[in-house]
Amino acid sequence: MELHILEHNLKVASIEKEGIQVCTHGLIKLAFLAPKTRCKFFSLTETPEDYTIIVDEEGFKELPQSEHISVADATWLALNVVSGGGNASNSQPIGVTKIAKSVIAPLADHNISVFMLSTYQTDYILVRERDLPMVMHTLSSEFTLLRVVNGETVAAHDLGVTNGFVKPKLVPRPIIHPLSSPSNMFCVTSLDPDTLPSVATLLMDVMFYSGGSKDCGASNEDSNHIRFFSFSLIEGYISLVMDEQTTQRFPNNVLFTSASGELWKMVRIGGQPLGFDECGIVAQISEPLATADIPAYYISTFKFDHALVPEENIQSVIKALRTESMAQ
Repeated sequence: MELHILEHNLKVASIEKEGIQVCTHGLIKLAFLAPKTRCKFFSLTETPEDYTIIVDEEGFKELPQSEHISVADATWLALNVVSGGGNASNSQPIGVTKIAKSVIAPLADHNISVFMLSTYQTDYILVRERDLPMVMHTLSSEFTLLRVVNGETVAAHDLGVTNGFVKPKLVPRPIIHPLSSPSNMFCVTSLDPDTLPSVATLLMDVMFYSGGSKDCGASNEDSNHIRFFSFSLIEGYISLVMDEQTTQRFPNNVLFTSASGELWKMVRIGGQPLGFDECGIVAQISEPLATADIPAYYISTFKFDHALVPEENIQSVIKALRTESMAQ
């Protein structure tokens, strides 16, 4: 197995809901006019609380300075596990539960905080740039470490971290944060970039202008229904996460779907904003799912984390996670 260290230097930021209009010009440019920017990594996720953006330094320049934007105090690097050759975006997805024990758990054991972004194509593990030497030291025995430089994949240079680290004492990771499961069913999908112009107006409406009275009405009818939408454009590949009702607004044959038309249920992690310093949150969720052999997408946002599991598995997932929680 290969672990690719991508060349993007990333910022993670939150945009307040009431301040989104200040940022829409830059965000629309990043999402729909990417060739007019030098941005190669852009992700925007809307939750009930805010918008989370993950963007490379070139893309960040497209956003205005604003009191409505809060930026995490670090530069982040994206890691990607690849089975065999290929690059991050066109490889077969490994799945967060498949890397729970080989990547997520060892990093948690070494007190390395991670920020996850699962997409239709693959899974990105974000780590702070300053943690990279320790990340490489931790994972070098399990993976061939490669670094992407100017688009070329080369052997990652030894960063000088070889000795002097005490092997951590492995301790149980009980789930300590509240869990909830919204009533929505979600789709993880994509579309051909060539078709993006034909649905750009619809996507802009979904991303920025659909939080009005219509959604409030739906929310009043079902208090467990939440607002969640994620758009990623990374190295030319588009990924979308949206609820089933939103997919019905798109023309037929525009969105990619699996043969089974699989739907996903969400497990939302956190009662209060989680912050960026606590280690092991992703591991707390992904390890029990891996043990139960349940596939999952995982999307971290500025305030909370979100796991998506197959609809038919949601009851066994909740049971497994609550059993883990009670074990503390």
